[in-house]
Amino acid sequence: MIELILGGARSGKSRIAELRAQTDYTTNPSNNKKIVYVATARVYDDEMAERVKLHKQRRSQQWLLIEEPLGLANVLATHNHPDIIILIECLTLWLSNLLCDTDPSQFLGEKQKFLEQLQQSKAKIIMVSNEVGLGIVPMGELSRRYVDEAGLLHQELAQISDRVTLVVAGLEQDFKTPGS
Repeated sequence: MIELILGGARSGKSRIAELRAQTDYTTNPSNNKKIVYVATARVYDDEMAERVKLHKQRRSQQWLLIEEPLGLANVLATHNHPDIIILIECLTLWLSNLLCDTDPSQFLGEKQKFLEQLQQSKAKIIMVSNEVGLGIVPMGELSRRYVDEAGLLHQELAQISDRVTLVVAGLEQDFKTPGS
């Protein structure tokens, strides 16, 4: 099961993703079941540190935290088991990490490896990402590439996801559900 949860900044998408992971964890008990929280954020300043702190306070301490800003495919490969729930927070941060890395061409290779590993995974995967394509077209080249790549990534993920949800003002709207 692959889920994609999209929304704007402070839309409530992270809270909904965490609730879905916790609900699946508690309603499908197994001695081996665990939640793996994959954080892609890099902390560059006090504001980001505060955001990370709030996310940590909201999560259960029982969840396994993996901080991985670039290599999501490797995390999926390592935790490829049906008793694992992987929550990835957030794909647009991962995208910006790759695009702003010392080798921006690395993005296409990492994206392809991620998409392949995602489709091979036996784990339940919940991905959180910012919907950034609803506003005006950015002025700078990097900003335009970022919006374009995020939109293209979301389209590819929506195709292979079993469930796609948009969150606005804390309210969720499913655009794709299992079997649809």
